[in-house]
Amino acid sequence: MRIATWNVNSINARLETVLRWFEAERPDVACLQEIKCIDEKFPAEAFERLGYNVAVHGQKTYNGVALLSRTPLEDVTRGLPGDPSDEQARYIEAVVSGPRPMRVASIYLPNGNPLGSEKFDYKLAWMARLQRHAANLLRLEEPLALMGDYNVIPGPLDAANPEEWAGDALFQPESRAALRALLWLGLSDAWAEAGEGPGGYTFWDYQAGAWPKNNGIRIDHGLLSPQAADRLSACRIDRAPRGWEKPSDHTPLIVELSL
Repeated sequence: MRIATWNVNSINARLETVLRWFEAERPDVACLQEIKCIDEKFPAEAFERLGYNVAVHGQKTYNGVALLSRTPLEDVTRGLPGDPSDEQARYIEAVVSGPRPMRVASIYLPNGNPLGSEKFDYKLAWMARLQRHAANLLRLEEPLALMGDYNVIPGPLDAANPEEWAGDALFQPESRAALRALLWLGLSDAWAEAGEGPGGYTFWDYQAGAWPKNNGIRIDHGLLSPQAADRLSACRIDRAPRGWEKPSDHTPLIVELSL
């Protein structure tokens, strides 16, 4: 099973690019973030023609997440549990059906900038909610993949120039500690677990020639439960789409499991 995560930075603006990648890569499951549209505006038919089942949790202009699967999606949860007042579309979860079902979530964690604002407080509160929900999911003792744009740089080796991020919410000690707290629950970072080293960037800013200079950061992650991590066979980053015409500033991360 190949599970991909990709912040597409507007599904409708980049549909041709996204479909080109899907036609070439054919992931079994895909987790998309920052689709930037309401559910009704998501181009579901285009993916259904490629053989995908689609579940969407959208929002006008901002945020939005989606799950696409070659097998039916069951037990779909839209929105991160724990705060009924939170209207931001940043989380969708479902069970991917099949001979060996697996629970998968698509996550678009808050950016948190600027520091010292309510946006950073919201980021940390959201991560605390995610930790509580992940703890509950781990009690199910089933294969689980929490995939997405976490907007957290785990450590200095995950940035080409870490000093440039010292004042950014993505690289604050509190943000990194919250990500470690998720791992301490018993989740595994698929990239690290697969033995991949520094330079595995998934994001390059549109500004200051970040892409041609390879001035990237690793902020898109696949966190796996022990039942999924035991079957991890590979984790890779497909850099190619970042170099295509009209790209997202992120590129896909693919986790491969021998399920």
